[in-house]
Amino acid sequence: MDHHHNDGGENDYMQQEDDWDRDMLLDPAWEKQQRKTFTAWCNSHLRKAGTQIENIEEDFRDGLKLMLLLEVISGERLAKPERGKMRVHKISNVNKALDFIASKGVKLVSIGAEEIVDGNAKMTLGMIWTIILRFAIQDISVEETSAKEGLLLWCQRKTAPYKNVNIQNFHISWKDGLGFCALIHRHRPELIDYGKLRKDDPMTNLNTAFDVAEKYLDIPKMLDAEDIVSTLRPDEKAIMTYVSCYYHAFSGKQKAETAANRICKVLAVNQENEQLMEDYEKLASDLLEWIRRTIPWLENRAPENTMQAMQQKLEDFRDYRRLHKPPKVQEKCQLEINFNTLQTKLRLSNRPAFMPSEGKMVSDISNAWGSLEGAEKGYEEWLLNEIRRLERLDHLAEKFRQKAAIHEAWTDGKEEMLQQKDYETASLSDIKALLKKHEAFESDLAAHQDRVEQIAAIAQELNELEYYDSPSVNARCQRICDQWDSLGVLTQKRSEALQRTEKLLETIDQLYLEFAKSAAPFNNWMEGAMEDLQDTFIVHTIEEIQGLSTAHEQFKATLPEADKERQAILGIHNEIAKIVQTYHVNMAGTNPYTTINPQEINAKWDKVRQLVPQRDQALIEEHARQQNNERLRRQFANQANVIGPWIQTKMQEIGRISIEMHGTLEDQLTHLRQYEKSIVNYKPKIDQLEGDHQLIQEALIFDNKHTNYTMEHIRVGWEQLLTTIARTINEIENQILTRDAKGISQDQMNEFRASFNHFDRKKTGMMDAEDFRACLISMGYNMGEAEFARIMSIVDPNRLGVVTFQAFIDFMSRETADTDTADQVMASFKVLAGDKNYILADELRRELPPDQAEYCIARMTPYTGPDAVPGALDYMSFSTALYGESDL
Repeated sequence: MDHHHNDGGENDYMQQEDDWDRDMLLDPAWEKQQRKTFTAWCNSHLRKAGTQIENIEEDFRDGLKLMLLLEVISGERLAKPERGKMRVHKISNVNKALDFIASKGVKLVSIGAEEIVDGNAKMTLGMIWTIILRFAIQDISVEETSAKEGLLLWCQRKTAPYKNVNIQNFHISWKDGLGFCALIHRHRPELIDYGKLRKDDPMTNLNTAFDVAEKYLDIPKMLDAEDIVSTLRPDEKAIMTYVSCYYHAFSGKQKAETAANRICKVLAVNQENEQLMEDYEKLASDLLEWIRRTIPWLENRAPENTMQAMQQKLEDFRDYRRLHKPPKVQEKCQLEINFNTLQTKLRLSNRPAFMPSEGKMVSDISNAWGSLEGAEKGYEEWLLNEIRRLERLDHLAEKFRQKAAIHEAWTDGKEEMLQQKDYETASLSDIKALLKKHEAFESDLAAHQDRVEQIAAIAQELNELEYYDSPSVNARCQRICDQWDSLGVLTQKRSEALQRTEKLLETIDQLYLEFAKSAAPFNNWMEGAMEDLQDTFIVHTIEEIQGLSTAHEQFKATLPEADKERQAILGIHNEIAKIVQTYHVNMAGTNPYTTINPQEINAKWDKVRQLVPQRDQALIEEHARQQNNERLRRQFANQANVIGPWIQTKMQEIGRISIEMHGTLEDQLTHLRQYEKSIVNYKPKIDQLEGDHQLIQEALIFDNKHTNYTMEHIRVGWEQLLTTIARTINEIENQILTRDAKGISQDQMNEFRASFNHFDRKKTGMMDAEDFRACLISMGYNMGEAEFARIMSIVDPNRLGVVTFQAFIDFMSRETADTDTADQVMASFKVLAGDKNYILADELRRELPPDQAEYCIARMTPYTGPDAVPGALDYMSFSTALYGESDL
């Protein structure tokens, strides 16, 4: 019987499937594939009821296993089957099954129970396909698509990550087997090593998928790899059936996930709410804790000691307002928002309203926040006031420190300075300088009084303003005030000490001046006395030494008076010593008015006393020496007064003898020789006088008032006397020679002498040039200047300007007598040479005595005339040379 069902809208989609099915069933290859696949599919469900089928068109004929299959698939109970073996029972059972299928909204087109019971393969396969479609595929729903499209979309979504898989249908898209492998790998990657699969090896790919699905996924093998590979277009229903098993296997997992998701969703809402509650509690706790911690900090109005610390507080408060509080304002706001959000969510999800724990209500937080803002209020104002106070304090403290430091720097060393005992070793001028300096210091001290008062006033103000470091300020102030009082006392003491010392030093200075005024002239007197007493005197007479002795005696008479003066001067010094000892004045240095000291005065006085007897002795000794000198003077004078006149007398007598013409020249010579003898005999007297002179010289006697003759006078006179007598004798001898040579008679000689003496106007025994000129004129010479000059050059060859008696006789005798000439000598040589114009050395040696012959040979020049012979000597030029210039 055919079952015709209402063609309901929900089943329209089946219609086209069915028409398409019938076409498909005509192909034997597809039939084969369907039979295998559908059998396996049915068995996969039947085994849950502990049975299975072998042959699809045979085993469903009685309808029992068909009913069982539907029960397993649907999970519902069908009408009780009929157990009879008859055809009618079988048809009844199959109809029950078909009715059940129809009841599930499936339109069974031209499928009747009889055909199934009769084992019509095509009909049976059609029916199974309808079951598969309704129970395995229809409920598939993926993203708004369902059934076949849903399954296809699921396959595409799951294989999307696999580049070499492209599912477009349920036939050729699956031929290479990679689609099956990809689905398994996508859900159970550990089951297949997908990377090793190759597109060009479909058998391996298909078998891998089928084996793994059977073994691990509990999906029986429903397809044959070879059939798929060898068929141009595999059977779509077979593929869909097999793929639907994959979907159910994996989406079973999906359903579990969906169920879990629903639970999670519910739990998530609860958890989220709980989290929000927790967050609220934590945020509220944190915020309240922060407020609890912050309020005491804002309420703490304990002032700091330093500006820096207070400014740090202000800085911290600024940080609090700028950095720390704004996030907390946010948190408070967030807390309120979170609370409202939470309550709304609870209300919407039918949960009871949230009740925060004790003290963490929104109102509690608002109250706490109000307290915070209350504490905050006035904190900044307090900070600024404190800073202003500290600024004032800092300023005052700095002012105090500065003034104190300046004052301490000024007072530093002042106490030591005031306690100095420098006045003990100071001179009066030093003391006066110290007093001036001290007065200046006192003015300086008075000027500083003001600062001390300022320092005390500042310290007082710092106390009133409760300065944190007041104790040290007060201590320092106290030190300054105490020291100030101490300086006042010390200043007064020093002032008194300086004035006292000044008075003492002025007294001493006065005494020093008195000492100096007295000591200087006395010292000068002593130095003069010492100089006089030690003065080395040179006296030459007894009168002089007597004068010195008288002066010395007068000096000795003044000594007692001088000693009195010395005592008075020393008295002044003792007075100074007494003051120094009594008042313990440490006398620095010495008397400024003098370098003289008592020791020096005493030393000099002792020296004077010591020098007086020494002077006495020296004067006595000198007196004795002068007496001895006087004796020596007289002794010398007595002799010199005799010898001097004697020498003068003798000189006059000799002069007279040489000038006066008494007797012959020989008589004069005899007379002079007698004189010479008497003079020589007088020599011992001269020697004795020399001896006395030596004694006088050794006694350093330089003058002798007892005689006008000095030893030098006597010596010169004596030497003149000796030379005069010798020269006079020589002159007489020369006159005799001249007379004899020229043959001058005694009368001629006397005449010459008379003329000479007449014209020797100065009576010096010589005529000067004018006397000689007068003499020549008187003799009749008439001559000009040139002729007189020629004559003068003969008589005065040495140009002395005088003519001696001897030169006068020579001149006069040449003028009168006959003398040898050069021509006469030349004629004599000619005789010796046998009338030749030259002479030979041998001829000279033969004719003349040896020494005279050699004299001539040595001086003659060689003869150079035309008749010359070797060895010839020129006697003519020699003869001329013998007379030279003398030749007139």
